[in-house]
Amino acid sequence: QVQLVESGGGLVQPGGSLRLSCAASGSIFSINVMGWYRQAPGKQRELVAAISSGGSTNYADSVKGRFTISRDNAKKTVSLQMNSLKPEDTAVYYCRLTTPRGNGYWGQGTQVTVSS
Repeated sequence: QVQLVESGGGLVQPGGSLRLSCAASGSIFSINVMGWYRQAPGKQRELVAAISSGGSTNYADSVKGRFTISRDNAKKTVSLQMNSLKPEDTAVYYCRLTTPRGNGYWGQGTQVTVSS
């Protein structure tokens, strides 16, 4: 079983920055994809950014140039640096790990609120 624990959410003013972190534990294959998703009230959960164990990244168009995803394979962590935050970035952010077989695991989520 895999456990994912997120941290780093909070309240920030528009234009500000936050850094989210996710720590994975349990039976983790060395090859996997880790990513961040978000879900705003009344909306579907959407991919924000993902990174493979080899370092390939993928971003939603809405966050390109503002968010950066990174991972530390030795520490089994993935981070999301969010800059130039906008009110529309407000959501619950979830960490996800996907195994080579396609099994997916979710964290409990962390709230990010961008408001003045």
